Amino acid sequence: MKRLILASLCLTLSAAISFAADRDVVAIKVADIQADASVLSGPQHVSTGQPDAETLAIAREAGFVAVIDLRGADEDRGIDEVAAVEALGMRYVSLPVHDADDVTFENAAELDRLLGEFDGPVLLHCASGNRVGALVALRASAAGASDDEALAAGKAAGLTRLEPAVAERLAE
Repeated sequence: MKRLILASLCLTLSAAISFAADRDVVAIKVADIQADASVLSGPQHVSTGQPDAETLAIAREAGFVAVIDLRGADEDRGIDEVAAVEALGMRYVSLPVHDADDVTFENAAELDRLLGEFDGPVLLHCASGNRVGALVALRASAAGASDDEALAAGKAAGLTRLEPAVAERLAE
């Protein structure tokens, strides 16, 4: 099953896809989220909840070059994620978004800056994809998307419970 997942991911890396490896992982392509705003920069990015070691290995085999983790240092990942990512030859980056107070345009800009450092696909994650979606929505807004378009981009990237915080930031 894992080989089938990997083959599918490799064959359709340039399109928005879903695959399962003990959790759903949704790949997001800029054009599929918002045609008029650069929501996610780069060739391909994946938004997910907490990846396990097998998901990280699948991402690496598919050509991913980095993992950006939005979880706080005190959150249990079930694995030593830094070691797992680095052992696979990918770069691990931490951008902690602890709660709604950290859903800011400043953190969205930092995510944008980090994504600009990589020439290749990047796995973005938090625990569920919610925090990733929140920052994606703010990035979309900063790139010129309307509030509705920004929220739609965020939801496509996993935004759920943080939607009120995002809406509040968009209204500021």
